[in-house]
Amino acid sequence: MSQNTTGRSAVLIPHESWTCGMADGIPNPESGTLVFETVMKFERVLDVGKTQYGNRQVVVAQEGSIYGSKLSGTVMPGALDFELKLSNGTIEIEQVLVLKTSDGKYVYARNAGTGSDSNDVRVVMDFEAPNDGGFAWLNSGKYVARRVLNPAAKTLTMRVYDLSASSVAAAPANTIRIRKPEGVLNQPWDYRRAEPFEKRGNIVVTESVTLSPSQTVGASKRGNRNIIPITGGELSGRITGKVLFGGADYQSRPNPPAIDARYLWETSDGYIIVVRNAGSGTLVPTFEVRTDSPYAWLNTGRFLSSPPGIKPGGVGITFYESN
Repeated sequence: MSQNTTGRSAVLIPHESWTCGMADGIPNPESGTLVFETVMKFERVLDVGKTQYGNRQVVVAQEGSIYGSKLSGTVMPGALDFELKLSNGTIEIEQVLVLKTSDGKYVYARNAGTGSDSNDVRVVMDFEAPNDGGFAWLNSGKYVARRVLNPAAKTLTMRVYDLSASSVAAAPANTIRIRKPEGVLNQPWDYRRAEPFEKRGNIVVTESVTLSPSQTVGASKRGNRNIIPITGGELSGRITGKVLFGGADYQSRPNPPAIDARYLWETSDGYIIVVRNAGSGTLVPTFEVRTDSPYAWLNTGRFLSSPPGIKPGGVGITFYESN
């Protein structure tokens, strides 16, 4: 697939609302040393549509292979790639991936990327690898990937480069500043916390979620990470439909555990809803769905969630209006 490479030698300065962990600038990935390449396959691009943040689409990877001299293995099924495209062509990326190395260790990655258009999308990789394993070097350093989405081939390719030895050139002639249209609501990186006065109101949705066995990273740079993959489920209540395969509860394990579940619903009338249900103690769900859909009220409402209740093969969760 041919691409326009104009401007690829420049440093991208991310928008201040989506810094990608490199607020001073994201260098051209190819200026670094290739660490590994992964090609992830998927069944379809899920078109969420125009949401409160822009035009959203999501890819759920079915499988992926990792090739590299320092790292090889697989990308576990269910990896999420969230792409947001704004009216001026600006792209913002969030990814949540779990890698399985050739020696059977799990590595969690939550990545952020951006580009002034789809021809030059750079993703800053943030790995959490076991502290006591042979891949602990992923916990430090500076890694940037070239992201290439090919809907026709149904592949998402990531070429990851080590830029630890690279410096950001500050000369204006060597920078491209990412801009966003006026009045656009910035998408959040963190999840919403409940206010002390919030209480559960009317039931909105009850879901049953099926799960796969845990993928445990263990002790890493942000504590203990445990991933519980989501494989499907059913919805009932004010919204009916199904929980799609993909995503997980990417929980960290203080006491009590901090839940951060990222996944997707598909309604019985065909709309895709992005779900995030997170918190420690009190769980707070947030949603993203097209603004001209019958479910647009999810974008602006405030909601609370029950803790997961164990059911055969998974968990049951109830979502409530917040009063």
